[in-house]
Amino acid sequence: MSVQTSGSIDSFAARLLGWYDRSARALPWRIPPGNNAVPDPYRVWMAEIMLQQTTVAAVAGYFERFVARWPTVADLAAADDADVMAAWAGLGYYARARNLLACARAVVRDHGGHFPDSEAGLRALPGVGDYTAAAVAAIAFGRPAVVIDANIERVIARHRLIETPLPAAKRAIRAELAPLVPGDRPGDFAQALMDLGATICTPRAPACGICPVMADCRARGRADIERLPVKPAKKAKPQRYGVAHWIEGDDAIWLVRRPDKGMLGGMRALPGGAWTDVPPAESGIVQVDHGFTHFDLRLTLVARESEDAAGEGEWWPLSALDAAGLPTLYRKLTDKMRERIS
Repeated sequence: MSVQTSGSIDSFAARLLGWYDRSARALPWRIPPGNNAVPDPYRVWMAEIMLQQTTVAAVAGYFERFVARWPTVADLAAADDADVMAAWAGLGYYARARNLLACARAVVRDHGGHFPDSEAGLRALPGVGDYTAAAVAAIAFGRPAVVIDANIERVIARHRLIETPLPAAKRAIRAELAPLVPGDRPGDFAQALMDLGATICTPRAPACGICPVMADCRARGRADIERLPVKPAKKAKPQRYGVAHWIEGDDAIWLVRRPDKGMLGGMRALPGGAWTDVPPAESGIVQVDHGFTHFDLRLTLVARESEDAAGEGEWWPLSALDAAGLPTLYRKLTDKMRERIS
């Protein structure tokens, strides 16, 4: 580990925050630098949950719709599960939506509607891990937490020239970052690092010439800077297969709700069997391919008679199918099918 002097620590934070004051991204959940408004922990937490494994561009619209519909944590805690899941549809990683509800209800039930203001207290909430706890503690409550997302990971790995492959490099990245976190404006410091990674220290073609901390960046000028942080070799994802049933009657389509636990839990979907490693014998009407984190899925749509509608489900008007809140996988299928029959 490198040894930093007090002056170099202050210099890093001062340079970074000076740049942030001039160049901060305008984001719907963010209090801009220089604004004396107090961050709303609910909005900070909501944004951080939505941003997990998702881009800022994808999240912005969802965030604005969620906080308009459920402006407080108490409003969200009182929401119907199906309404929240439908509003989340298309954002992916649906366990986050279930955790969103569980966390909101825990805050209202156990904390009087107020988020805990420490990392430890936040980490005890449903669906809140180390990163989210640190981010909310720093941004919403001004705690000097060590916040590390993918952008910050890349900035520090390059600036300190950490060549240990991930995930083993995480410990070294944390050790290098921790002494740089200022006691003043830790939330802005974390967001400045995020912005730096998103706009200047990008995965490809980083704009090193305009980086506010370039003077002491150890990777600056290296031809192989883009390989940092060093990532482990990717493993090939397994291929899985499934069948979904198109059951139509009286200008409506039969929809079911997937089990609460498991992939796409709690979401409305087309009925169908389990996903397996074996291609289906039926050729079907249309097919879609969809990538999940740990496997790729090919889903085949097979037509069935209206008499095959069974079990718990609901007839949903075809003309209002867009309002059903189907996850992306099933929306791909229904869009293809509607194109076919239109």
